[in-house]
Amino acid sequence: MEFLERITTHKAVVGVIGMGYVGLPLLLEFVAEGFPAIGFDIDPKKVDDLNAGRSYIKHIPSKKIKKARETKKFEATVDFSRLKETECILVCVPTPLGRHREPDISYIENTSEIISKYIQKGQLIVLESSTFPGTTEEVMGPIIEKSGLKSNVDFFLAFSPEREDPNKPKFNTRTIPKVVGANNPEALELATALYDQVIVQTVPVSSSQAAEATKLLENIFRSVNIALVNEMKMILDRMGIDVWEVIQAASTKPFGFMPFYPGPGLGGHCIPIDPFYLTWKAHEYELNTYMPFYVVGKLIDALNGRKKSLNGSKILILGLAYKKDIDDMRESPLLKLMEIIAEKGGVADYHDPYIPPLGPTRHYNFNKKSVELTQKNLRQYDAVLISTDHSAFDYEFIVKSSNLVVDTRNATSGIKSGLEKIVKA
Repeated sequence: MEFLERITTHKAVVGVIGMGYVGLPLLLEFVAEGFPAIGFDIDPKKVDDLNAGRSYIKHIPSKKIKKARETKKFEATVDFSRLKETECILVCVPTPLGRHREPDISYIENTSEIISKYIQKGQLIVLESSTFPGTTEEVMGPIIEKSGLKSNVDFFLAFSPEREDPNKPKFNTRTIPKVVGANNPEALELATALYDQVIVQTVPVSSSQAAEATKLLENIFRSVNIALVNEMKMILDRMGIDVWEVIQAASTKPFGFMPFYPGPGLGGHCIPIDPFYLTWKAHEYELNTYMPFYVVGKLIDALNGRKKSLNGSKILILGLAYKKDIDDMRESPLLKLMEIIAEKGGVADYHDPYIPPLGPTRHYNFNKKSVELTQKNLRQYDAVLISTDHSAFDYEFIVKSSNLVVDTRNATSGIKSGLEKIVKA
């Protein structure tokens, strides 16, 4: 097959839609292997940055983008008509949850409409966005077929879920095995061959639905276990037992146990849930969404212990990213935390070295800037709430300079002085 040969000889033009945490590192791997590649995004600033060799994602250095640009095989564009120039189209667009926690696949639908306008016969289209089983074949396929071309006859359709873990040097796009699924043998062969060129291991499965369900299981496994440890944290706290000590002790078991750690809630690029799973998942989600309220309750108790009320108090939240050492705040529970504090009459500011400005987001209308972490500033706050345990934070300095520290991440476990200021939440 000529198309397969073009893939294996790295001549096929790869187009990646969505230059975010998933699409950009994936595209850079294809360029590193000599593929001609085009990055598509609706944000002209991202496109301008990429074409100028600048990175806007913390864990992707600008020098890597500059190197890709120097090959003359990579450029970014907002012109989606150039999809006609590509042979393989990889779709890496967001699949957020709506305000009422309902699945929002509008980005996939809108992208499919755009592809249908410019699709060429023989192209391979792979969806990477996390979604529920059936999206590739039942949603994406029919929309693209509005072009008059037939799925897996005139063009090939597959699904390969992203498995990015930002800022983890041990694992990156190239070294994480890649699941690939398609409902047509030829589509599966082409998609598998494509990822074989840049990924250490591909794992073909029998259908796109099986690949979609694989991602669903991976996310639910993590989500359920975080919900479990968050519930344990609340129960053990009432019993006067340190959940961090319990997790550390349980982690010494060499089999049958995997440590998960509590926090102020669950964040990240949350997967929309198949309606058949919604009822089953409701209790798990309830636990994770309750955590910001639990943390605020602990904050209120800590302030009360110092004869203060949350109403009128100034609170500095340390970290807005949903996990340490990244600049990603998608679905971050800390935004809800700030909203609750404000609703109860408190003033919530933040410091995060990776998120200098905080503008309006999908569900919140903030307009704040990261507060400089100085001794003078820290002392102006009634309480400092450690919400994300960034490695850049000097916890000794923070505790020493603060009036009260509420720690949701056990980040102050090694602190020797100022223990009377620390409240674990």
